[in-house]
Amino acid sequence: MEKRKSKKPLIRFPEFKDNWEQKQLSEFLSEAKKRNGDLNFGKDEVLSVSGEFGVVNQIEHLGRSYAGVSVHNYNVVATDDIIYTKSPLKENPFGIIKLNKGKAGIVSTLYAVYNVNKKTAYPSFFEYYFWLDANTNRYLRPLVRKGAKNTLQIGNDEVLRGEIFAPTVPEQKRIASFFTVLDKKISELKQKKNLLERYKKGVMQKIFSQDLRFKDDRGNDFPKWEKKKLSELTTLITKGTTPKHFSPTGINFIKIECFQNERISNEKCLFIDEKTHNKELKRSMLVEGDLLFAIAGATIGKCDFVRKEILPANTNQALAIIRLKESVNAHFVYHNLKSNRMKKYIVDNITTGAQPNLNLEQMGNFAIPYPSLNEQNKISNLFSTIDKLINQNQTQIQQTEQYKKGLLQNMFC
Repeated sequence: MEKRKSKKPLIRFPEFKDNWEQKQLSEFLSEAKKRNGDLNFGKDEVLSVSGEFGVVNQIEHLGRSYAGVSVHNYNVVATDDIIYTKSPLKENPFGIIKLNKGKAGIVSTLYAVYNVNKKTAYPSFFEYYFWLDANTNRYLRPLVRKGAKNTLQIGNDEVLRGEIFAPTVPEQKRIASFFTVLDKKISELKQKKNLLERYKKGVMQKIFSQDLRFKDDRGNDFPKWEKKKLSELTTLITKGTTPKHFSPTGINFIKIECFQNERISNEKCLFIDEKTHNKELKRSMLVEGDLLFAIAGATIGKCDFVRKEILPANTNQALAIIRLKESVNAHFVYHNLKSNRMKKYIVDNITTGAQPNLNLEQMGNFAIPYPSLNEQNKISNLFSTIDKLINQNQTQIQQTEQYKKGLLQNMFC
């Protein structure tokens, strides 16, 4: 069968009618071979390439420079150059391709750098083309050879030998401009979410330090706060255990990997059978309203409620099960467990070994500044209002990102 040389995308702007032509990437890009021999760029201008954030300043992104003793042999990267990273990532086993939208800088020779031919290509079009993991993987898979220890073997010139379908430059510009506006919207939503989270953090610090107090409904002061151990507010503090075997389906088994965006999700849960749940792991059967708190590993301190939709469920030894008394405002305790005081308590009390951990006794000894129930309710209602705004904002971000992904999948051939 003759190889198809042109086709039309499923979605496009109505002013464009011509088919997209299949062309070698070398028609749009050429290898940039300029080196930093004159040391115009220093170690503070070394760039890194991130799957999530694109081309970023290494120090700003990672907190320090990982450059070698000398950077004179590094590749110079101009604004609108494209960089190919010869390192496998989970979603991109053949590397990633990103556009430098920021300042000029340098990268190590482990990266390949390419100039964009402005007569045949619009730089941002290729940024969005390779934003899709499927496009990047499909393009690179036949070109890359896997070496020892999963290294990627491909010459800089070989990267350009693959083919893509691409439109004329005016349509490239139209597509890129549309997605640039969409990205700006996503960035604004993320900034708003960040501001809300910072506001909540500041309010929490003022409330838990009692610099900010509520009044009762008559405008009078609430009673002084007490200090109570977490164990005084609970009917149970325990943890689960790892079963001898898992099942392909059945009862949700929650591990720390089930936490996504600070919430428990059943998307990554394992499963156990009913016998294991009801008998072998009966002690750690979860009920609605339990708090799960990570007490081991790098994610120590993560916390969330067990919600009805995830039940029946069980958990393992890396998560403490905290069951509160009915007379306690659960959301008030939850926000204490997410506070800076708890973060400091973890730092002061964790034991280190194979991995950092808190034991159940230490969890129970965590002291909580404890107001009257009426003041707890007012505090909890304030935090719930802020959380609602944050969650609404997060939903908008996710919906907009899904909208972008859907359009990209249908706009690119």
